[in-house]
Amino acid sequence: MAPYRRKRSFNAAEVLSWRSRGINAGSLIRHNMKVLRDIILQDKRNYIKVWSKTSKSTIMYEDGKIYFENYQSCYSCFHSEPQLLYKLPKRSKLEKFEDALLCQSPLDKTLASPSDHKPSLLVLTANNWLYRLSAKTGEELERVFLSSKHKFRYLGWDVSQEIFYVKSVQNKETPLARQAGVTQNTVMHLAIFHVFPLQIVGVMEINKKVFGNSVTDVVLSQGVLAVSYSTKSVKLFSFEHILQMYMAEKITLGKQSCGGKTVGDVPFGIPVNIQITDCPPVLFEVSCSNNGVQIGGYPWHYIHTPPQKCHKGTHHISSLKDSTMASNGIQNMNCCSLESDEIFFHPDDSGRIIHVGPTTINVLKILGEQNSCLPSKVAEDFSMTTHRNNNPTSQVTVTSSGRAVKRRFQQLDDDPDQETFRTVEYEDELDLLAVVVTNGEEGEGRAHIQLHDNQSGQLLRTVDLVEPWDETYRHELFFDKDTIVHIEQKNTNFCCHVYKLKAATK
Repeated sequence: MAPYRRKRSFNAAEVLSWRSRGINAGSLIRHNMKVLRDIILQDKRNYIKVWSKTSKSTIMYEDGKIYFENYQSCYSCFHSEPQLLYKLPKRSKLEKFEDALLCQSPLDKTLASPSDHKPSLLVLTANNWLYRLSAKTGEELERVFLSSKHKFRYLGWDVSQEIFYVKSVQNKETPLARQAGVTQNTVMHLAIFHVFPLQIVGVMEINKKVFGNSVTDVVLSQGVLAVSYSTKSVKLFSFEHILQMYMAEKITLGKQSCGGKTVGDVPFGIPVNIQITDCPPVLFEVSCSNNGVQIGGYPWHYIHTPPQKCHKGTHHISSLKDSTMASNGIQNMNCCSLESDEIFFHPDDSGRIIHVGPTTINVLKILGEQNSCLPSKVAEDFSMTTHRNNNPTSQVTVTSSGRAVKRRFQQLDDDPDQETFRTVEYEDELDLLAVVVTNGEEGEGRAHIQLHDNQSGQLLRTVDLVEPWDETYRHELFFDKDTIVHIEQKNTNFCCHVYKLKAATK
């Protein structure tokens, strides 16, 4: 029998000493997060509203930072209440920020320039400049001119490949061109960059002659080019194959291309160096409503809603390998609501699925083996339900004069007067699910946040929001360890509310 070994406790000085020497960093982080989770769940700690700020433009939150005035000013949430980090000089309409991405460099890489290790904000301007700004000071670290020919408007991540892409606006056929018989084959352009350090991969044209006449949009994700069609279908192509087969030349920012022009400089910008001449092999194709398909799980599965009217409101879960429907693979909330239910693969990489409806949240798991010939099975891992008065509302009411009045409409499942699930946030470092629940029984919409254990679904604590929750307007909620951020729209204005974890006052 092994000798009994008492579990030793460590004081803060020992832990800090180990951390400074890089000893067992992973275990230390896990231990620190476990301690923080325990503190958050203590009854003697509460989330207290510490700050509010309104704006006439959209407010954004990411990684402990709140952005106002179209990313012109930035507040840090790492203090007892948000503090201004920086405010950029006012920009002209030509230099207006169109889109932005926040990026952090990986800790396991040594990069050539010290500035490459700094957290940075990638911003795209209206006049086709791509800037890399310091996330802490707003200082300009790099700038790249994209093109004087194509209007770029959107930024997107392919996180797993450590690349991001800049997407142009769609080229739409004008009535004049149609009348003259001029065909517009170019749909849009994509500029693809490596992010650590910032380096160009290439620019490619999405062309109707190559991908088909009904192309409506493209995105890059998980190393795959996903092309959506107006025929309610999605096709996936290997981006690696496209680079191998169709890259005409490798280009470098600041160096001359084959045309003798400096790449990323005015007015030349970045040339189209990925020239797709024929349609690449299709990896996967599926017909779906709203061009919505999600891929994930283990073994690999995909979620979609077939385009036929009879499938409206259902979500089909099928094997990516051979498109075999999983047993119990059709999920349907059977809810009557203004907002449709939401389904997605769990962001914790467990392969599970979260299905959110107005009265129920189901966390599902896929049971199956990688090389089995039997279909996989979708089973419930755990479920959450709202607490409602189950007495059905009478369809007939009697007035004071004795006249019977019959309701013309049935009460909706997401009626603001009833307790309703609104959204689910996953806090990965604490392994908690934050569920926003609204209730307007007392005449004014109120909301609270339920913190559930991510593994079992057990309710661990509830946090009340102070401000009213008007379901007429758009809301966003972020749960980030000791900070809760609630962003709401009020008529034409936006408002940001920040809560911080504090010791409860007696």
